[in-house]
Amino acid sequence: MNNKKVNSKIKVFIIVIMLVFIVIILKVFYIQVFEYNKLNTLANSLWSRNLPIEADRGLIYDRNGVVLANNITTTSLVLIPNQIKNKKEVTEKLAKVLNISYDKMKDHVYKKTSIERVHPYGRRLNYKKAKEIDDLKLEGVYLVRESKRNYPYKNMLSHTLGFVGIDNQGLSGIELQYDKYLTGKYGAIKYLSDAKGGKLKLTETYVAPQNGVNITLTINKEIQSSVERELDNAVTKYNPDNALAIAMDPNNGEILAIASRPDFDASNYKNYSDEVLNRNLPIWSTYEPGSTFKIITLSAALNENLVDLDKDTFYDSGSVRVANAKIRCWKRGGHGAQTFLQVVENSCNLGVNTGTLLNL
Repeated sequence: MNNKKVNSKIKVFIIVIMLVFIVIILKVFYIQVFEYNKLNTLANSLWSRNLPIEADRGLIYDRNGVVLANNITTTSLVLIPNQIKNKKEVTEKLAKVLNISYDKMKDHVYKKTSIERVHPYGRRLNYKKAKEIDDLKLEGVYLVRESKRNYPYKNMLSHTLGFVGIDNQGLSGIELQYDKYLTGKYGAIKYLSDAKGGKLKLTETYVAPQNGVNITLTINKEIQSSVERELDNAVTKYNPDNALAIAMDPNNGEILAIASRPDFDASNYKNYSDEVLNRNLPIWSTYEPGSTFKIITLSAALNENLVDLDKDTFYDSGSVRVANAKIRCWKRGGHGAQTFLQVVENSCNLGVNTGTLLNL
């Protein structure tokens, strides 16, 4: 009996052990097959680091391929605080090059983060400052490529093109309206680091950035230049509060040129007030149509064959009463008898607006 009990217990024990092994094998299989990507990503995040590389923003062209907005390559300062051994020395040297206080630089150098952008003092550095930093050969200090938006024709088409912020994000105009297309995708230099953040001497991987989509406008740069020049002449001669102009292709409604005054230099938009930046007058300001609407009423009458420009006549006495209002012609005493073609030529208020409407 005792032997039977022992054998029975041994069998139960073996079965339990086998079940445990089966569970372990199934768990390992599940981790290796179904959880691999998730765990691999988590593991890589512990020792993989990226130095970001900014993509070029999409170009903006006129209808003939003239570049109205492009990019200039610059460099920016990035720190890996865990790789900086002598933090005091690095803080002092970088503060001197960037011409900022020790305390401001210290906030970046001593920050508990894997990667630290020195913003805004270390952004879009000119060649001289970038070279000074590079010559220092400081451990944990990197210069990464960035692009800066550039408008080669300065103030030209400024309200329509708009401008971008320090992070190349669209803030107004075409730059804002089509920002999701113009903005590219960041690339990176990938490297491996130890648990303390120190860079391992292993091969780096370069992931190229994806540049933004280019955009072509209906604007004709030559016509735009002419419009801009004439607006400047008008402002110089008459000193108005503002001035605006639009050139449109009447065949399809395409805008060939659009401009207003006051304007601004998009590369230095911070030097201008919100009133200047946010008022694209040709689309922002509203006016009564005035005499331009006379063409609408006359066109309607012609379309319905109710008026013959050469044969039908209208007598302009100078004024006419409609309901309780007295409508006057711009010419005192009126134009007298005239054909409807002469009505248009004279821009006769009563002939076009009143005479035509009566026919309609």
